[in-house]
Amino acid sequence: MPGTTDGAARGRSTARPVIGITAALERSRYAVWERDAVLIARTYVDIVLDAGGVPVLLPPVVESAHAVDRVDAVLLSGGRDVAPDRYGAAPHPATGVAHPDRDVAELAVLDRALELGLPVLGVCRGAQLLNVAFGGTLHQHLPDVVGHDGHNPIPGEFNDIDVRLDPAGRVGSAVGPHVRVRCHHHQAVDALAPNLVATGWATDGTVEAVEMAGEDAARPFVVGVQWHPEEDAADVRLVAALVAAAAHT
Repeated sequence: MPGTTDGAARGRSTARPVIGITAALERSRYAVWERDAVLIARTYVDIVLDAGGVPVLLPPVVESAHAVDRVDAVLLSGGRDVAPDRYGAAPHPATGVAHPDRDVAELAVLDRALELGLPVLGVCRGAQLLNVAFGGTLHQHLPDVVGHDGHNPIPGEFNDIDVRLDPAGRVGSAVGPHVRVRCHHHQAVDALAPNLVATGWATDGTVEAVEMAGEDAARPFVVGVQWHPEEDAADVRLVAALVAAAAHT
């Protein structure tokens, strides 16, 4: 692959791993201003710090892919629905307004991270983006599939659900075979991408964790979870696994 995977050659930290977190572009109000702002929930920053990493924000511009050369791992954050045309689908009536620029930017960030062999953790939208990037598709409105809105009952609030995990997978190895998690999503994996494997499931069968396929010794730390680990300050295990993988890249 082009480029180098030598952390020292790329100027990366030799102390605490630097974790690049993708950010959104949203209309926001702060102080006396109402403007477009590049932002991310503080919980992402806090959990990376608590897990031993150093968080840096990657704005939703294609040029952020160049910054990937200076980080030790990438966290693809949650946010708006991935544009359906990315996986060859027409928009469902319940699909939210897409941000194509963010899709393009995050796919470029992901491509560069994979090219450099960096660990990647996708959260909610980030897990969906992983599946789409590798050729999979999404359920655009999960209640149509599972018959309930338990994954996203109230806009702007997280719900707790139970998830069963493959104990041999990276996520299961980090958090155990069963975990109660915080979620807020109305979309999820439909057709799984060929080079991903499902390693976590909700009680209704919804795929809640995906990982790069391959033999244990060769499989990179490229995982996605449909839930929001950053919203559980008491459990940093999954993000700590990302940071640990970054320290050994």
